[in-house]
Amino acid sequence: MRYGHALRTEISGPRTTPLIGIYDMYSASIAARHYNGFFVSGFGFAASYYGLPDIGFIAWPDMVAFVERLRLAFPHHHLLVDIDDGYVDPEVACHVVQRLEKAGASGVILEDQRRPRRCGHADGKLILPLEEYLAKLELVLESRRDLLVVARTDATEEDEILRRAAALAETDADVVLVDGVRSVEWIRKVRKVIGGKPLLFNQIAGGKSPRISLPELTELGVDVAIYSTPCLFAAHTAIDTALAELKAADGRLPEMGENGVGVKVSTELLEKNISRHHAPPAEIIPQPLATAVS
Repeated sequence: MRYGHALRTEISGPRTTPLIGIYDMYSASIAARHYNGFFVSGFGFAASYYGLPDIGFIAWPDMVAFVERLRLAFPHHHLLVDIDDGYVDPEVACHVVQRLEKAGASGVILEDQRRPRRCGHADGKLILPLEEYLAKLELVLESRRDLLVVARTDATEEDEILRRAAALAETDADVVLVDGVRSVEWIRKVRKVIGGKPLLFNQIAGGKSPRISLPELTELGVDVAIYSTPCLFAAHTAIDTALAELKAADGRLPEMGENGVGVKVSTELLEKNISRHHAPPAEIIPQPLATAVS
């Protein structure tokens, strides 16, 4: 199955393509009821798998294993994977890209940060010299077959943002991402400097970028929008609230309302992942990502 081709086809459409950040198999199972495009968020994976912030703790074998599990359960979903800086070394980056493509990833995002790295919406980011990043990116592009590659810059100085965005647009990368962009005006500036190259916008609650709807992003010429943490942060709030209520009720579970989630509902959700395992292989036909795919 040509997962990279399917995602390129989706992105080439007239509307902004949304990809929803998931952090584990359960969050993906719920997200699959609403969207058929996932962003495998480094922020979410570091939080859920290690219980640590997104500052470089992820080991690439763990990420590859996660993508393998996702692809088995969701054979027709787009999977865009955050690989940070390619795990430092260019040769490692190429190896990881090949492993992810074999595992069924649709695409990867490769950033130009150097260690110690930070979340793209955090302060204190350090970036590689442009030539060093471009050399790593070129090796990654040569190592992929069909995989979609997003070239990402974490530059924060205005002149450097535009210089790097223009340079990334000149490569064979499929999409350009300027992370932590702070205003609609700067989206317009980046859109202008990269010409016809597809543009990705990253939205994260409490981050540095403005909250913008999909129709507004389409008007701005944004081709892809990733939502890094809606599942993770919603779970944080829901779990905290549920346990506070349980404590206040001296440990008595609340009554299940009409739309409550219990053993039956949860099991039915997870059984769909088994049924997808056994479905016969089929050509990926891109569909509107706001349409649930079961």
